[in-house]
Parts: sequence; C-alpha cells; structure tokens
Amino acid sequence: MFKKILLTILLPVLLTSTAFAEDDNPKVTLQTNLGNITLELFPNEAPETVANFLKYVDSDYYEGTIFHRVIAGFMIQGGGFTADMKKKDTLEAIKNESQNGLSNTEGTIAMARTNYPHSATSQFFINTVNNRNLDARGNRFGYAVFGRVTDGMELAVEISRVPRAEKGGHRDVPKSPIIIEKVVRVSE
Repeated sequence: MFKKILLTILLPVLLTSTAFAEDDNPKVTLQTNLGNITLELFPNEAPETVANFLKYVDSDYYEGTIFHRVIAGFMIQGGGFTADMKKKDTLEAIKNESQNGLSNTEGTIAMARTNYPHSATSQFFINTVNNRNLDARGNRFGYAVFGRVTDGMELAVEISRVPRAEKGGHRDVPKSPIIIEKVVRVSE
C-alpha cells in the first residue's frame, strides 16, 4: 500500500522533471528586470504549444511584457500585457494539448487560456506549487504543460510573493512592474 501511495505522489513529479528531459529539447531564458528564469520546452509532448511559444520568442513579442498576475502559493502569469496594462495583439489561438501526460506540478510552465479550452495564444504561467487540479481529467481539458524551469525557480517563487494591487481592471498585478525584457533561445 505504501509503495502505491508513494508512486502516486512521485510519478507526476518524475514525469515532468526527468522523463521528458532530452538534450535536444529547446531551452529559452526569460530575462526580467529582477533576474533570469531558464526553461526547457517539451516539443515531443506538446508540439503545437512549443511551436507557438517559440514563434512569439523568435519575433521578440515578449520584450516589454510583464508578469501581470502573480499569486503566492499558486503561479505567476505573463506574456500578454505591457507595463501600462495594454493587451498586446496575438496570433490565432491554438489547440489545447493538456491531455499530453504532463502535470501542472511545481516548476512547470503551462499555457494560460480563457474558459474555452482552445483559446491559448501568448500568455503562459509558471506553477510555483503543485497545481494538479489544473490538469486534464477524462474528457475535461486542463491547462497545457509544455516545459519546466531548469534555473531560476527561486526567482519565480519570489515574484509570486511581491506586493500586488488592482490595475487596469485586473487583480493580482505586481505594484512594481516585473518586466520581461527579452526571451532568448539558449544554445548549448
């Protein structure tokens, strides 16, 4: 019984941390005004999502966007608004790939979306804790995990804890903007 419980707890962590790690997976660094967060992306499990994210990266779309929604003990969300809370134009929405076997565990990156499952465009979030309640269940779509933090997780947690306010009709906006200055591919 203990082994079964332990496996239930550890399997999602193992799946999102090492089982999908490959040397040739794309990696990017989010350069913010507070420091850097490096991500490994999982194109084998989320091909459309990774391709979409990299289109935004390669077009410099994320330059000057902010983490506009931060909640301690939950996640940090960015990739769609400027520091003055102006929403940026996006590409077309993509197919939801949340049923790919990856879980919204601590340190994973997933696509933000509306209540409509296939509405993700440019916005993403980094889970600062285990949020398995955001996973797909049966026929219900969840939030598509497409990578993980490999460096800078302590910064993501720090960002989630900054003082927040309401701004531009949005709650949980950092009082001082946390700006994504650039997102660059990492070559190894």
